[in-house]
Amino acid sequence: MLDHLIAFATTHYLLAGIFVLLLALLIAHEMKGGGRSLSTGELTGLVNKDAGVVIDIRSAKDFAAGHIVGALNIPHDKLTARVGELNKHKDKTIILVDAQGQTAGTHARELMKSGFTAAKLSGGISSWKGDNLPLVK
Repeated sequence: MLDHLIAFATTHYLLAGIFVLLLALLIAHEMKGGGRSLSTGELTGLVNKDAGVVIDIRSAKDFAAGHIVGALNIPHDKLTARVGELNKHKDKTIILVDAQGQTAGTHARELMKSGFTAAKLSGGISSWKGDNLPLVK
């Protein structure tokens, strides 16, 4: 199978080159999109230094099932309407946490447009659980 892929790429080098270019552009776009991606350790460090506020953008039901200690719950579909609640935290980094790190970047970008310093937890609450870090109910 690898032989066929190599044969195709060498025969159709223009198509293969365009594919590689589009893939690189997609990766670059996704990486620059929603502020910094923080590891669980970086998130913990910011919160411990009182330099970050964790906003869990999952549904209230998912939040109630287990969340990071001290996190505030503002579901992603209500974040734009409730952004005023975050003004008291404008001097800190707003760290958005979702289920798997898929949507937090988009919302972090919106917060950055509103003048906030925003970041997202890389991998979302799944990475938090994967590192065996505690959740509260």
